[in-house]
Amino acid sequence: MNAAHPVVAGLILAAAAFGCSPPKQAGPLTPDAVVLAFGDSLTQGTGALPEESYTAVLEKLLGRRVINAGLGGEVSAAGLARLPELLDQHRPALVILCHGGNDLLQKRDPAQIEEDLRTMIRLIRARGADVLLVGVPRPGLVLKTAPFYGRLAREFDLPYEGAVLKTILSSGPLKSDAIHPNRAGYRRLAEGLALRIRTR
Repeated sequence: MNAAHPVVAGLILAAAAFGCSPPKQAGPLTPDAVVLAFGDSLTQGTGALPEESYTAVLEKLLGRRVINAGLGGEVSAAGLARLPELLDQHRPALVILCHGGNDLLQKRDPAQIEEDLRTMIRLIRARGADVLLVGVPRPGLVLKTAPFYGRLAREFDLPYEGAVLKTILSSGPLKSDAIHPNRAGYRRLAEGLALRIRTR
């Protein structure tokens, strides 16, 4: 359990009180573990300064090295092609996978996005790393996380954060534009993901 996050203990106690299981967590991460944050502009930190990106904030929260491998404008097929080299270069213990947002904006085939993400998950696991999957909302008047993220989390029994981005991007004070968080939004994202990661 993250000593720096007493909220985690509260969530676990609340879940026990209501007779349900606490959220699945990744880890535990050793002190020298490397975390690879892989995705598009949401990972890159568009809309905030580099030190305000969720990866920079998460690195401080976890006390672990977090590599920002976000590439603005990237679709899932291009991400799939880019991923193996990064895995071989950094040998992460954990990959935070937050991808597919540009595909959704461009109205690409959801089945193909899902298959690209499925292949990414298999590649990451084949390298011996854990996966923390982040669900991205579909564009619309009322934001809802695309359902294939939840399906993939269940299929692979992954730690999954499917609500935080939807919440952030539904709140004007947490956004820099229509599709990106601002400084406060990225901090909220980092805090939400930190609750899904155990350290030791």
